[in-house]
Amino acid sequence: MNLYDLGWSDQLESEFEPHAAAGLVPARVAVEHRGAYDVYTGGGEQRAEIAPKLRASASRRADFPAVGDWVALRDGMIQAVLPRRTKFSRKVAWAETDEQVVAANVDVVFLVTAFGHDFNPRRLERYLVMAWESGAEPAVVLTKSDLADDVDGPVLEAEAVAFGVPIHVVSAVTGEGLEGLRTHLGRGRTAALLGSSGVGKSTLVNRLAAQELLATAEIRSDGRGRHTTTHRELVLLMGGGLVLDTPGMRELQLWESADGLGEAFTDVEALAARCRFSDCAHRREPGCAVRDAIGRGELPAERYASYEKLKRELYRLEIRLDKRARADEARRRRVFYREVRARTKTSRKR
Repeated sequence: MNLYDLGWSDQLESEFEPHAAAGLVPARVAVEHRGAYDVYTGGGEQRAEIAPKLRASASRRADFPAVGDWVALRDGMIQAVLPRRTKFSRKVAWAETDEQVVAANVDVVFLVTAFGHDFNPRRLERYLVMAWESGAEPAVVLTKSDLADDVDGPVLEAEAVAFGVPIHVVSAVTGEGLEGLRTHLGRGRTAALLGSSGVGKSTLVNRLAAQELLATAEIRSDGRGRHTTTHRELVLLMGGGLVLDTPGMRELQLWESADGLGEAFTDVEALAARCRFSDCAHRREPGCAVRDAIGRGELPAERYASYEKLKRELYRLEIRLDKRARADEARRRRVFYREVRARTKTSRKR
C-alpha cells in the first residue's frame, strides 16, 4: 500500500520524524476490536495492540486510538497516536463526562438518512452540529430514493436546516446519485458515513467500492433496513479514497460542540445578533428579532426550539466538564503532596 493513498501528507511526514528516528513506522487504524486493532501500513494490513506505556499514559477513552487515526508502530505494538487533524466525537451515553471518538482524520462526513420513516430534520440538525465541530466538510445523503413516494418534500426540509451543505439524493439500487458522492472522494481523501441503523450505509460503501466488502441485510417489509454493521471500519476504495463505515447510533449526545452549534444554526444566531438587547433571552423582551421572525413565519418555531435544546445540552456538559477538571486537579495535588510527604519521611530516616 502507498501511504499517500491512505491519506498520508507532508505535514504528517514532518510530525512523524521523531518516531521515525526511533525506528517506528506509520500506520492507519482500519478496524478497532476488543483489545486489538487492524491497521494499514505501507507493507499491507496487519493486527496491532496498544503498547503498555501508551495504555498506562491514557487517562481518557479519547486517548486511545480510534478508527482513522495515524499511529506509530513497532513490532505490532502501537506506541503513539499522532495529532488528529479532524475528529467526530460524541459523549459516551453511559458515562458522565467521557468522549468517544467515532471517526478521526476525516475530510468529509456523509450524514446518511433514508427517505420515509428515518428522515427527521431535528436529528439532522444534531448531526450537522457535530459534523461542523469535527472540522470535516458535511454532506447530507438521502438514501433509498427508489422507495420514496415523495422526494422533493424531504429534500426541501433538509435544505431548510442544512444551509450551504451539499444534499445528495441516492439510490444504491438504481445507482442514482453515486457519482455525486464520488466527487467528494479522491486519492487520500476519507469520507465517514454516519447515521441511524438500516439507512443503507454499508450498501453505499459496497456500491462505491464496486464490490461486496461489507455485510448487508434485506430491507424489511416496511421499507426500513436491518442493522448489520457492528464495528467501525475504514475501507480503501480501488478508484481512490477511503470510506469509514460506522454502526447505527441510537443516541448521539453532543460533545463540546459550541462552534458547531453556531455553524449549524447560522440563521438563528444572525437573528439573535439583531435583537435590541445583547443579552436577549428571546422570550418577552421588546425588540426581539428572533420572536419577530417566528411570528412572521420566517423562522420555524420547531427549529428555534431545537436550537435552544442543543444549547442547554451543551451548557450542562460544560458544567460537568468543569467539575471534572476541578476534580482532576484536586486529585493531582493529592498525589503530589503524598509524594512530597513520602520523600520527606525517607529523608528524615536517613
